[in-house]
Amino acid sequence: MTIIWLLAGLGLVVLGADRLVEGASSIARKSGVSEFVIGLTIVGFGTSCPELVVSLTGALEGNADVAVGNVLGSNIFNILFILGLTSLLCPVSMTSGNRKRDIPETLLVTIFFIVFGMSRSLLGIGGPDGLSRLEGSLFILAFALYIYASFRRGNPSESEPMESKPRKLWLSVILVLAGLAGLIFGGNLFVNSATDLARMLGVSDKFIAVTILAGGTSLPELATSLVASLKGRDQLALGNILGSNVFNILLILGSSALITPLSMESVTHIDALVLLLSAALLILWAYTGRKERIDRWEGAIMLLLFGFYYTHLFINL
Repeated sequence: MTIIWLLAGLGLVVLGADRLVEGASSIARKSGVSEFVIGLTIVGFGTSCPELVVSLTGALEGNADVAVGNVLGSNIFNILFILGLTSLLCPVSMTSGNRKRDIPETLLVTIFFIVFGMSRSLLGIGGPDGLSRLEGSLFILAFALYIYASFRRGNPSESEPMESKPRKLWLSVILVLAGLAGLIFGGNLFVNSATDLARMLGVSDKFIAVTILAGGTSLPELATSLVASLKGRDQLALGNILGSNVFNILLILGSSALITPLSMESVTHIDALVLLLSAALLILWAYTGRKERIDRWEGAIMLLLFGFYYTHLFINL
């Protein structure tokens, strides 16, 4: 039964991702907004719902390690594993706007998080490493400005594929909501079943936490980006990853810090370096090889770095 529920959860995730991509693409066309912006906002927020629930629950329970660790781990997973795997299977194209604006903004938000959260250990200033309520407020403000700016410049690209049969707006909205429901419910079903199966096989709780649970909250991003890329919706796939990472830092950590100040004492310099490097690699890929896309070899390097980082985590459990 556990294996049946596991497969059912995986099926819901795949079906939900397919419906979400179709609905989001249709909304982009109907509203005159680019697929990248839809991926950055609607899809990015929707696929970040598991991280939002986990981090806010951790903050409400006074467990800062859960709130911070969930976001940090998910952001690394999103770029190095999800975007790496997507690029390896099918190179992800990027526009001039992605190279000059969207990717640098993601790197800037990442630096923003590391500098504010680890100011004492990195710069020797302030109190213990962490995010205060004031810093949480700044994160929320930055998030609002980011969303406003994204919609202001969100005209669709001529290179985006057109729909053969345009859908009605209400049907597209239903597809998006149904897709998100499938992703979230299916993801929870998959994670819970995988955890039960791992315990039956005698795997330790720490191993489960680092692998199944850490990757589980990013399962919606993984399914959505893979499906979008295979359907030729590269801007939706890239926007989903960049949007999710910005949402995770500015909205989720900002909201969590408003609930309770978040300690970052457990975040090591290796964790911060890998998080920063994951975002910096996208800048590098934007100006190496074929500049208009993330190539397969670049995706392979991201997966290799992800493997090294997880090996480090396992050794230091």
